[in-house]
Amino acid sequence: MQKPARERILDAAHELMRTIGLARTTTKEIAKAAGCSEAALYKHFASKEELFVSVLKERLPQLAPLIHRLAEDPGGRTVEENLVEITHAAALFYEQSFPIAGSLYAETRLRRRHVAALREMGTGPHMPIMGLDEYLRAEQRAGRIAPEADTFAAASLLLGACAQRAFAYDEDGPQPPPPVQGFATALVRALLQGIAPESSRGRP
Repeated sequence: MQKPARERILDAAHELMRTIGLARTTTKEIAKAAGCSEAALYKHFASKEELFVSVLKERLPQLAPLIHRLAEDPGGRTVEENLVEITHAAALFYEQSFPIAGSLYAETRLRRRHVAALREMGTGPHMPIMGLDEYLRAEQRAGRIAPEADTFAAASLLLGACAQRAFAYDEDGPQPPPPVQGFATALVRALLQGIAPESSRGRP
């Protein structure tokens, strides 16, 4: 049984954006790959940018909902456990989204248009940093992060390292990215040496 049109469009968009990049992917090509008309595509998605955001939300590892949930309720786990889960999701998210969005950075005009469209939708690449900062501030209020810690800087460092892992290594090359679980654990422990309460620093 054939999938609904919206699902076929998302599948086609994901595959094309992953293989040839967002900048080179057109709605005409997406519609053709999905087996529908451009008019049918626009019944489900107002623009290529909206389709891009939907691909990120529905076809890639979910980062924003996880961060939001932990900011609302950090739960009974340790800060390290929560941050490792976030870092694991972030590393996979950037690993899969970088090939999609990376082509935008080669075309300044197109990137500006894309960023403006995302801003109008109330989203953008800064959102995970803002969400992680919110989570860290919640932990800071709970006394599980040092009161003097710069939570925004910590969020930027953590997610920046995850994005760099996607940028700096080649999955099929001589230097593949470090395994995500070990990477997440080591990164979080290094970060916590700087932002954990002094009484807990140095603990495994």
